[in-house]
Order: sequence, then C-alpha cells, then structure tokens
Amino acid sequence: MTAPRLLPVPAGPDALTILPDLEAALTGRSPVIPYAAELAPPVIAPHDPAGLPDGFALAVGTSGSTGRPKRALLTAAAVTASATATHHVLGGSGSWLLALPAHHIAGLQVLTRSLTAGTTPTVLDLRGGFTAAAFARAAGSVTMSPGAPRRYTSLVPTQLGRLLDDPAGVEALQTFDAVLVGGAATPTALEERARKAGVALHLTFGMSETAGGCVYDGVPLPVTRMHIDNDRHIILGGDTVAHGYLGEPELTADAFSTDVEDVRWFRTDDLGHIEDDGRLVVDGRADDVIITGGMKVTPGVVEDAVARHVPEVAEVVVLGVPDPEWGETVCAAVTLLDPTAHLTAADLRSRLSGILPDAALPRRVVVLPTIPLRGPGKPDRAAIRLVAEAHA
Repeated sequence: MTAPRLLPVPAGPDALTILPDLEAALTGRSPVIPYAAELAPPVIAPHDPAGLPDGFALAVGTSGSTGRPKRALLTAAAVTASATATHHVLGGSGSWLLALPAHHIAGLQVLTRSLTAGTTPTVLDLRGGFTAAAFARAAGSVTMSPGAPRRYTSLVPTQLGRLLDDPAGVEALQTFDAVLVGGAATPTALEERARKAGVALHLTFGMSETAGGCVYDGVPLPVTRMHIDNDRHIILGGDTVAHGYLGEPELTADAFSTDVEDVRWFRTDDLGHIEDDGRLVVDGRADDVIITGGMKVTPGVVEDAVARHVPEVAEVVVLGVPDPEWGETVCAAVTLLDPTAHLTAADLRSRLSGILPDAALPRRVVVLPTIPLRGPGKPDRAAIRLVAEAHA
C-alpha cells in the first residue's frame, strides 16, 4: 500500500486545484491527507503503510470534539458510495455550490459528488467570512448541465440562520433543489423557519468516520445501517464506514468493529433513539450530558425548548458548569436578536417551567455577542465553558 501524502487544501476558489489530486486518490492508489493550507502541516501518528486498507483514499481529520483530532481511514469505495447514494436520495446528479471548507469531510464530499457527476462546483469564497450577499452571488453562478440538471448546496446551521435573516439569502436558498444542513444540531425553530420559507431542506447526520452524512432526515442512506446500543449510543454501519483511525490502533478497536457478515460498524459519541416510524432522532452527545443533583440532562432537549419558546433568543448552547451544590448546573449561553436586550436565568426558568423537568431548567444564563465556533460550524463548547465559568 502506498503511504499517504499530505495535501494542502487552499481556501477560496483555489480549492478547485485539488480536484486532480482528489480524483487520483479516488482510484485507491494515491491516498492523501487533506489539511487547510493556511495552517501548519499536521503531525501524523506513526503507522505502517502495509497495514492500511485496500483502496485507501483519504485520511480525513475529525472535528476533535473529544480529545485530540483523529484521522479517519476512508477508502475510495466508501467515499464514492456516499456520493452516489446521496445523489440517489436527492433525485439525481446535480451541480453543487461549495460553501464549506474543502478540507473537512462535508466540503470534500461536495467535491467528490461533483467529480462523480462530471461537473465542477461553484466555490463560495469564505476567506472574508460568510455573508448572505456573497452566497446569493455564488448561487447565481451555479450552472446546470444535461447530465446534472439539479442544484445543490451543503451548509451548517449557523450559515442557514444567517441566510434566513436576509431576503437575498432566502431567495438564493429557494433556487436549490436540495439544501443539506449538518455538522451540528439544527434547532427545531430554525428548521421550521426554513421549511416555511420554501427551502428544500435536508437535515443530515454523519461524520468523518462515515464519509460524511449518512442519515438524511432521520433515514439512513441505502448503503447505511443503524441501530441504538444499550447505552443509547448511535451505531452506524455499512459501505461508507471508515476502516479505523490512522496510526491509532487502540482508538480504532474502541470505536470500530466488523460483524460476521463483514459489515463495518462505528460507535458514535452521539446519543439517540429511533421513532416508531423508523426515523433516527439525535438527542445529543454522550460527553455533553449534564449531571446536576444526580439527574441527567441532555443539552439538546433544553436547547430545543429555548429555541421554541423564547423567541428573542437567536442562538443557544446549553452546557454544564461546575457548581458546589449541584455538582454541575445547567447553563444557557445565548445570543439575542436584539443585542441591547437582557435575558436572565429567572426569565428562562419562568418561560420553560412546565415544559422542561425542574432539573433541566437553566440556573445560569450567559449572553454572548456571538457563539464561538470550531471546525465546520460546530459550537466550541470548551470556549463557551471558559466564558461561562469566568462569569460565575
């Protein structure tokens, strides 16, 4: 097996310069390790090339939400299976607008889907930040072809929210046959706003370890399987699952397995349940669960209640902060639609009383100008926790 080489991925329109490298990697004979070109080359864990899987194509970094970032070993077959299944579920091949960093799995999948469709994606230049005006201009440049007659894009919830706040953004969203949203939990209120505005929204769930989104609107892709284990962890299996982590045999053994039918499985750090209609509901991350006064509180449940019942809140992240009496206390970090307004814990508890169990009612509120983010648009809970603790 050929050892993987580092592949710096430029930001902006120059991201398209990696398409030949990506195409070569997807032959399974020229593997690469993508990383953001503006950052220092990553330190790669020692590994034996002979132990890499057949057809190995990409070692894609995880978002590093728990511990150090890892690199998922994805074969060409896994990456292309995901791309092909996505087009199948969405209704056919299409032309894509790349609005995410191209070194993350979601951005790499936009490039891969474009390659499989025989198209070149339009790139939204994110170097100056994400704006609705820039998105609208880029959306106007997406051209269709006879072989790819549909228009697609992929976003994170923060981007979706900004677009819905701008008339030009809403108009641009309405031109797409499908708008995928993932990378972080999408608040129910935001989902409802998008659907009411006529956006062809698809909520995705997946990660680097599954070659990107593999569950769409609660339903697994045709090449994906799923179940919930006894600890409520979501287990994902099928053709898109990685073959472990590069140079991390112990972490690989903890998270990945292969059953007697040779199906690969990945145990996520997300908790969830499956509804009676077979749809997956993601309840939140296992390591985010708050234990307050001996009671377990899932932050996502509290976040959803705030989004539904406290309309002056623009964004909310709920987390546990140390408390001498309760062990941890429920803290809501929020941004407000009116930056001059005020919101207290007493306000939230009053509004949410009877909606949430008493243990889940926030005892602290921290109002922030913006929610710190990391990776592909995920809330930076470590940074938020530092701010919350500083306000104690």
